[in-house]
Amino acid sequence: MKVAADRAFDETKTVLPAEVARGVYMQNAPSLQALKLMHLMIGTAGGRMAEDVSHQIRLSDIRRIDGMRNHDRASLTPLFQELAAAVMTHDDPEKMIVTIGGLLDEARLDYRHEVSGDLLVTWWFRRTFRRMAEESNHWAILDRQTVFHLGSKYSVLLFQHIASLTNLDHTNSRTFTVPELRAVLGIPEGKVKRFADLKKDVLTPAIEEISQLSRFTLTATPRKIGRTVASVEISWTEKETEAKVDTKRELDRPKLGRKARRDGSVETVSASQAFPEAGSIVYSPWGDVARAELPQPRRDLDLVADDFRRWCAGRGIDLTAKNIETTFRGFCRKVEPAR
Repeated sequence: MKVAADRAFDETKTVLPAEVARGVYMQNAPSLQALKLMHLMIGTAGGRMAEDVSHQIRLSDIRRIDGMRNHDRASLTPLFQELAAAVMTHDDPEKMIVTIGGLLDEARLDYRHEVSGDLLVTWWFRRTFRRMAEESNHWAILDRQTVFHLGSKYSVLLFQHIASLTNLDHTNSRTFTVPELRAVLGIPEGKVKRFADLKKDVLTPAIEEISQLSRFTLTATPRKIGRTVASVEISWTEKETEAKVDTKRELDRPKLGRKARRDGSVETVSASQAFPEAGSIVYSPWGDVARAELPQPRRDLDLVADDFRRWCAGRGIDLTAKNIETTFRGFCRKVEPAR
């Protein structure tokens, strides 16, 4: 609770009790939107999350979050229903006590001023969650922007689990049995039965998305007994400063095309595409070309674009020329690194 209280005014981070972050306890795992709402609620409560008090947030504040901008009373109601239905089970082997409870006691959506486009959300956490938060000596610090940009509940659940483990000394990997991994990812019994489907449709996309949008780079290594996958080792490393800058840049870019950028399929420009005569190239394919070719540490992409336009003008090079991409790539390679 002290960690959460110390970061109460840091809107870029959310502190979760490790028991919540690891999520293995959770039955009826919430959807992606409900998980994002849960993170917003816990982050809003901060150091008061263990207190038996009400917490409040306005719809206008929820709508400030990327990916939650279109919510209203009708869409928030089922999300709170999901959070109220999530069941937490915590086994404390030292005390030899199993506790079963929930996250949410009650939520109220006051829509008396809905005509003006806003409403007030009030909620109370349940006793199980409050005790868990109060008694926990372990926590996960999550980059809030990463959580709100992740595109599947599997990515959120795995990301918060790994974040909770980074506080443990000398730990940079964890081996999960396949049933444990299914529990971490919130996969219900009877769904995604084959490991091949689990890997292709759930685990690999989550690993790739977390590696693209978070401060971690993850790898997953299946371990077999005979021909059957019995467990999966997930390891992680924290990115170097330069890679973190690239991650922050990706978080600031539009989601459109993010998967293609993750797959490395957007670093070419259409042969018929001219270099823009003015404006920013940051969110265009030309920006991807510049990021691929500029020496590190990179100069500002738009300043490089302006320099390239002047350079072309001074040499009579037409920005619509068929080989303009090749010319721009060569120009970028010769640019001096930022100082």
